[in-house]
Amino acid sequence: MEAFSLSSSISNIASKNVVKVASYNLFSSKSKKSMMISCQSGNHAIKSSGISSVLTEKSPLIMESGSLVLSPNGKDLVSMHDEGIGIVKFLRGKTFLITGATGFLGKVLIEKILRTAPDVVKIFVLIKTKNKEAALERLKNEIINAELFKHLKQIHGKSYQAFMLSKLVPVVGNVCETNLGIDKDAAYEMIKEVDVIINSAANTTFDERYDTALDINTGGPTRLMSFAKQCLKLKLFLQVSTAYVNGQRQGRIMEKPFCIGQSIAGENVLYGNHQLSLPKLSVEDEIKIVLESKRGIHEDNSVLQNMKELGLQRMMDPIILQYGKGQLTGFLVDPDGVLDVVPADMVVNATLAAMAKHGSAGKPEYSIYQVASSVVNPLVFRDLAKLLYEHFNSSPFMDSNGTPVRVPKMKLFSSMEDFSSHLWRDAINRTGLGALANLDGKLSQKLETICRKSVEQAKYLANIYESYTFYGGRVEATRDEGTRSEQLMQLQ
Repeated sequence: MEAFSLSSSISNIASKNVVKVASYNLFSSKSKKSMMISCQSGNHAIKSSGISSVLTEKSPLIMESGSLVLSPNGKDLVSMHDEGIGIVKFLRGKTFLITGATGFLGKVLIEKILRTAPDVVKIFVLIKTKNKEAALERLKNEIINAELFKHLKQIHGKSYQAFMLSKLVPVVGNVCETNLGIDKDAAYEMIKEVDVIINSAANTTFDERYDTALDINTGGPTRLMSFAKQCLKLKLFLQVSTAYVNGQRQGRIMEKPFCIGQSIAGENVLYGNHQLSLPKLSVEDEIKIVLESKRGIHEDNSVLQNMKELGLQRMMDPIILQYGKGQLTGFLVDPDGVLDVVPADMVVNATLAAMAKHGSAGKPEYSIYQVASSVVNPLVFRDLAKLLYEHFNSSPFMDSNGTPVRVPKMKLFSSMEDFSSHLWRDAINRTGLGALANLDGKLSQKLETICRKSVEQAKYLANIYESYTFYGGRVEATRDEGTRSEQLMQLQ
């Protein structure tokens, strides 16, 4: 589920638009044969036939001139010759600055822009690296040579590399540095030319060091906004984030922008029959706490080093992969809870539609769009467990001997106590620990250590994900039905 915020009412960005796009877990729906589920930044290979019902249940979608759209029966793609909301028209001749371009969503966005509107002027790609040569190398390895761009390769043939290098401009920079860490010459060029800024740079590690996460996810957009104020031609600032920024909100979460001074902190939420106030939060105070906590602590301190090494790359990856490999047979989760997943290309399509709608408006405004499925097409954890079981039994992992790994049905637990008991039983059975007690009743110390580590790792994952696997919020994505039908489209 993604959310984008498009707005221009932010102070000192006069006559410009800022859009915020929020989404939850992403997966690719480009292939009708397979979907890559990724939670916030994940790659979970789960094969499923057909197109998401989010599309087939929607009303007819108006597209760009000459593009393909879903027909009224929701099944066929037909050619349209209406201008729609003018996506291609808006993209033409524009210059973009995109952060997080080497990430999962960023690459999908770049591919769609270049395939939909090859006549964009250029796209500045902010890349965190040491020098220009290294930035160019990363651009080639992580974007230009990526499998995702195979359709563009087919379109441009032998001129593909030249085309990509004429459109993509690698810029050495870092959202954690003042003025984005960009050298003066590059900054001057971008300030003169950039029409649209898209910020999709973020740290999505669930257990990242607090100071690191705060610096990137809070400080990064702030620094980028400061840079945006200098841009002479800027028409739109688009911020992409996870819709989980809604925190502990419960029930339906609407696409409602905040006014200056408002925040989620301090709102009342309903827990059972009781109204509770969310804790107050000051970003300035949080930064101050971080700075004070780091005083007197050297960066080579073992505690900080361990914090650096902690990290989960994608939300559901460890859980799904361990289950597929037979290493995890249950998890701590509300069986009737909802996992909000949305195709990455639908997020990108909605992003482009929002850009065209608000970038062409020519008036200051601030808008929020949530691209989500928990209300219109919810995926219940109980059903996800069934899908995973079916997938790994039809397409099993192979063990080191080349033997298919057969997994049991995943068990879902609503309490840590029950989950912990299950983990111990499962670990003992898998290692054969119970059968290895000697005549004195002593267990194999080595196997016991292995079991303990396995149990603690699974409990660690459960603790990290508990806020999500028991999340009670349902993100609304229908603030304006007319605009929604234009945004949740399937650009071909």
